Amino acid sequence: MALSWITGLLAGLAALHVVQRRFFPFFWVDLRFLLKVMRYGFQIEMYKRTGKVTTVVDRFMQQAQRIPDKVFLVYEGQVFTYRDIDKRSNRVAQLFMKHGGLKKGDTVAMLMNNEPDFLNVWFGLAKLGCMVAFLNYNIRSRSLLHCFHSCGAKLLIAGADMLDTLKEILPNLQEDNVSVWIMAKESPLQGVNTIIDKLKSVSDEPVPQHLCFVSTIKAATLYIFTSGTTGLPKAAVISQLQALKGAAGIWAFGGKPDDIVYVTLPLYHSAASIIGIGGCIYLGATCVLRKKFSASQFWIDCRKHNVTVVQYIGELCRYLCNQPKREGEKDHKVRMAVGNGVRSDVWKEFIARFGDIKMCELYGATEGNICFMNHTGKIGSVGRSNFIYKLIFPFELIKYDFEKDEPIRNAQGWCESVKKGETGLLISQVNSLNPFFGYAGNKSHTKKKLLCEVFKKGDVYFNTGDLMVQDHDNFLYFRDRIGDTFRWKGENVATTEVSDTIGMLDFIQEANVYGVSIQGHEGKVGMASIILKPNQQLHLKSIYEQVVTYLPAYASPRFLRLQENMEVTGTFKQQKFRLVEQGFNPSTITDPLYFLDDSKKEYVPMTKEIYNTIISGQLKL
Repeated sequence: MALSWITGLLAGLAALHVVQRRFFPFFWVDLRFLLKVMRYGFQIEMYKRTGKVTTVVDRFMQQAQRIPDKVFLVYEGQVFTYRDIDKRSNRVAQLFMKHGGLKKGDTVAMLMNNEPDFLNVWFGLAKLGCMVAFLNYNIRSRSLLHCFHSCGAKLLIAGADMLDTLKEILPNLQEDNVSVWIMAKESPLQGVNTIIDKLKSVSDEPVPQHLCFVSTIKAATLYIFTSGTTGLPKAAVISQLQALKGAAGIWAFGGKPDDIVYVTLPLYHSAASIIGIGGCIYLGATCVLRKKFSASQFWIDCRKHNVTVVQYIGELCRYLCNQPKREGEKDHKVRMAVGNGVRSDVWKEFIARFGDIKMCELYGATEGNICFMNHTGKIGSVGRSNFIYKLIFPFELIKYDFEKDEPIRNAQGWCESVKKGETGLLISQVNSLNPFFGYAGNKSHTKKKLLCEVFKKGDVYFNTGDLMVQDHDNFLYFRDRIGDTFRWKGENVATTEVSDTIGMLDFIQEANVYGVSIQGHEGKVGMASIILKPNQQLHLKSIYEQVVTYLPAYASPRFLRLQENMEVTGTFKQQKFRLVEQGFNPSTITDPLYFLDDSKKEYVPMTKEIYNTIISGQLKL
């Protein structure tokens, strides 16, 4: 009797195992990942209940006490322990508390490249209870001033190598009585305070702890700029909640304290600062920081520093795959790559060429309230959803009208979800568990990112602006961005900002900027359709000088199209849909076309020969 009972039990378990493998193949991997995430979520929930938040910088100070002599940062041959960074950031805090006139709650803007003092300034200001705005060092002039003022900063700290950029905006800043500091011993600019020479004269003792005390996870800690769809960059409010979630990303994918993380992405982006640096802090790991990404030096650095985890964006992986093949490309210790935006074909080639590296693809907008993590390694997917995940993070993919550039609503006025396998706009419900913190400054920017009355009265959803597909196994795949933004070189390009810059020229009546796809390239390449004012001539040299002077390189249109009339929609918005479809082929487009030739430093007429070299991949963009 007992034997038959045992036999029946084993048979039942075997049958359950077969059913699970057949119909729920990801059950156990989903469960393990979910339990891990829920454990961290419980920790954050305790912060809410106790009113005492252990912030990312608090965690760093704890690590500096626990593992003071462990290497935290490696940069250009320099090695810094957790104690080193802790003490130098204390000096920064002491300096600005005594000489900068800063107090808890003030906002300070940073204009710095990747370097150790980026972290020292960031942590030092956070120890004073200041909010920190990371300015994009590629942005210049009017756009940079806009960014500074939009976050309400009262003080600017610039890197020693940012003098040229600083010169352009200094008169405006001084006119507004903004205090400007530079990470140098001396300054050639009048009225600019220096930092390096003063650090030795201040103590490296901690400032009073009450200054950095945080009682709510909803408190703002950073401003990180994102292009959005309104033209000029917007200051996304990064709360302590978002920073804590991001810092746990590498750990959630399987990161360990003995990992060495290679960060080559710009620290003004949330990927490098929150996920990369924050991830190292959470683990107590080591970061190898590089000023700028170099495809030729990438694997050399990885071997030299025994790197185990790397950060990527899709373009970075493609650049590495485009490098000439060398001996021993799999001779490294990298076991994991964390990032976003890699295409399926590049993903496959990357693994085949550089070894069995666990690709940890994730999805999440800087200011967004939803995140997906591909914990299963499914090639091409940005993540996976299930019933439990959707209960915690409710989202939908809804039908979208590409011509009208808006969600489709039915006769009753409600939006409708797409079927599995169909492309839809990703929206995420805004509630107490998943708040949307919006943007600093103009409240209309925040309002525009929200969709109200979506499925029922009173509901509110965050509009990600991203088109996605969910397959029948609940894997999610990124398809494209909507609106007036496209991605190029890993950056968001706001078409309105580009068209405004071109429109400043006195012979331009209107400029319509959009992105066009080129096979083999991530994202879309910038193109501008321009209309001349009556009786005016086209001055290609002036356009070239305008875009390279006032726009980052990734935002400068590579193609120009000269049109007589600008197409508009029924609501008088610039028509981009047909222009995007038509692309830049001189064989099918009768309008004059031009190409930005870097070697000649000017726009040149687009020929069939140039077109063919671009399409074939012989000419790199």
